Amino acid sequence: MSGPRVHGLETEYGISLLGVPAAEVPHPMYLANHVVRTYLESIGFGQGRWDYTAESPLIDARGFTLPRERASLDQLTDTDQGLGNAMLDNGARLYVDHAHPEYSGPEVRTARDAVVWDRAGDAIMLEATRAASAAIGHEIRLYRNNTDSKGASYGTHENYLVARAVPFERIVRDLTGFLVSRTVVIGAGRVGIGQAGQAAGFQLGQRPDFFETEVALETTVHRPIINTRDEPHALRRRWRRLHVITGDANQAQVAGWLKVGTAALAVRLVEADRAPDLRPLRPVEAFRAISHDPDLTRTVALRDGRAATALDIQQAWLDACRGLDDLGTEELALLEAWQRVLDDLRVDWRATADRLDWAAKRLLLESFRARDGLSWDDPKLALVDLQYADIDPTRSLALRLEQAGRLRTLVSPAEVEAARRTPPGDTRAWARGRIVGRFVDQLLGAGWDGLTFAGEGGRGIVRLELTDPLAGTRALVGERVERATRPADLVDLFPATFAG
Repeated sequence: MSGPRVHGLETEYGISLLGVPAAEVPHPMYLANHVVRTYLESIGFGQGRWDYTAESPLIDARGFTLPRERASLDQLTDTDQGLGNAMLDNGARLYVDHAHPEYSGPEVRTARDAVVWDRAGDAIMLEATRAASAAIGHEIRLYRNNTDSKGASYGTHENYLVARAVPFERIVRDLTGFLVSRTVVIGAGRVGIGQAGQAAGFQLGQRPDFFETEVALETTVHRPIINTRDEPHALRRRWRRLHVITGDANQAQVAGWLKVGTAALAVRLVEADRAPDLRPLRPVEAFRAISHDPDLTRTVALRDGRAATALDIQQAWLDACRGLDDLGTEELALLEAWQRVLDDLRVDWRATADRLDWAAKRLLLESFRARDGLSWDDPKLALVDLQYADIDPTRSLALRLEQAGRLRTLVSPAEVEAARRTPPGDTRAWARGRIVGRFVDQLLGAGWDGLTFAGEGGRGIVRLELTDPLAGTRALVGERVERATRPADLVDLFPATFAG
């Protein structure tokens, strides 16, 4: 069984305010809201009009719904908190999530496009941050990282469309080993061990120390390796959205491409029920152990009694993926790049510093350590770690490496610039982004799977349903959407509900 490939990335940004005494620094939620609203107002979107009625954060894929009285406040993402929250004209969502500005990219069909529109999010956030800083007279900085090293973690989440017919139990059984081992490829690197970085050292990933269980509904507490939120943002009887929360925020484009592309291949294996049986005996411990082993030699116990390194597990998944039917051009390229990275890691991790974040960052850190005689607990190294993640190219160490040709690129600045205001053409994001951009003044509410507009003369409402991620593409509806002079002109293109 193999369904269509549709992916999406979400990035919560670390945020800080400079030049203000610590006692006067406002709550991060205020800062995040200021950044988000500044951008929305600059493009004429006001505060935004997100439609919360389609949100269902408490439905669990294991077959039950968590009662609201038992849910934590962080889980109640279906309530309006009065913060900036909008669908953008490039098909993405920009909002405040748990005191962080978040950019949730539009649905795309390729891993490369995921990188393009993810980078567009950085460009949007950089513009927003500069304008927001000017407005308050103090510099706000944003970071593509996943922890403040003071005990807090924030997410970079991935989403993969999966056929509803695939049993969720199979996803749990098969995918755990892939997710805990892939840190050797997609880890962003981190100075410090433990949630607060209380132990000295360097590790591969930013997120593993914050995971506490194998399977659960939560995403901010008791974090699970397999998240069970059953919120498909699509036709429920046909699709589920696999919400992956274990990944790191990547600055390296190749690492980001491999993150999405190899996971999509792994999902294909799970759908086909052909995944390798490499389940860790203790997944949470294995996740941390792999991250804490930058020399890549540690083995983890498997449930069948064997032991394997992360490289062994990744190789087994790669080998199994080679046997998938109808591999496309990008998938074949991903397999080749994946194999080259694993081969290089076996010989010398330094050889991957042009593609992988943790290797590029470690190489920088090791050079500072050698030059200045620094130990791993020296605060200067923590600052290097943070500066690597800065999204401003005038400060970001990662982007300087990229500009110098020491980090490989896959996408061009022109593509990223276009993606700031243009949605991808081969998913419903195209119709959603274009319709929102053209008729934002009439928009009453926007969600991933539907748009609600005011009726003629402001009387009544019209809701356009976008429950099929593969409908609403430029090829299918482009000409009609561009010719429309009002939302009512589109009611025969999408299922529509009228009221009033």
